[in-house]
Amino acid sequence: MFSAIDLFNPSRGSLTLALVTAVLLGMVHGVTPDEHTWPITFSYSVGSYSSKRGRRVGFLFSLSFTFQRALASELAFYALTSFQNALRWNFEIYLVVGIVMALSGLHVLRRGHPLHLTLRDIRAEISGKHDHPETVVPKDLPWYMPLVHGFIAGWGVGAFAVIIYTVLAPQMPNGYVGWLPGALFGIGTMIMQIVLGSLFGSWMQRRRLGEKAKAYLARMMSARTLVGTGGGFIVVGVLGVLFPEVLSSLQFATPIHVHNLHNVGVGFFLAVILLFGVATWSFKKTIHEVKTIDFEHLSAQSSSLIERPPDL
Repeated sequence: MFSAIDLFNPSRGSLTLALVTAVLLGMVHGVTPDEHTWPITFSYSVGSYSSKRGRRVGFLFSLSFTFQRALASELAFYALTSFQNALRWNFEIYLVVGIVMALSGLHVLRRGHPLHLTLRDIRAEISGKHDHPETVVPKDLPWYMPLVHGFIAGWGVGAFAVIIYTVLAPQMPNGYVGWLPGALFGIGTMIMQIVLGSLFGSWMQRRRLGEKAKAYLARMMSARTLVGTGGGFIVVGVLGVLFPEVLSSLQFATPIHVHNLHNVGVGFFLAVILLFGVATWSFKKTIHEVKTIDFEHLSAQSSSLIERPPDL
């Protein structure tokens, strides 16, 4: 059976073959650079500054992603997802994801202060040149935000989604199991996202800093990465909605015969170049701030804000 598996051009076969293919595709999707997973998992996992909480981020994000893919797979079985074939659809998802990422990051950067969506205020928050009366360690984002992101990002389309919706879902024997390919794809993604989330969180956990300094570094870096990367998603989303043919054509083939690495385009730019470019800048800027802040004399309010959320 396994010799018949072709993740690039899966053909119609047995029910078992279709379901195994869905899981394997999900695992490839979860571990390779993908604009629908990496930017969100990385940003939240780094902010958790813990291997255990990084795994939780990967799990929560993938949980709602799995639910979305199962739902879309069921819809595909009944041929109700033709709207996703529109060239602009993926860019519209970029736009929504970018807005949610940017707002999440700004929420952390504002430290509870009212949010003013002016370019000047946003620039001041990202750069750290805000007018807050005191420096405090920002609160963490609500635990459910990865769930929100996972469900939104799941509606993005690409090679994986096309295979699930047009090849695997139609092979299901009836509507009662039409959701299975999407759900198993999501589970495969979840396995790898939990691993990646753990690695990202562990990387931040290993910084040799005091607890207050580490909390400040993790959350400020996470917030700035969310805002910067979200802004990139918004720009690409708007351009893609206006000029879908142009942006869709900006890609080239590589000799790596693996999904997300074979055809490199806008998605790779968002998931790798933009994400890690912004993350590197965020880390350098925030670590410089950490060296200038006297965390031992933060106010009682600041101290209370670094309390970690309870483990789930």
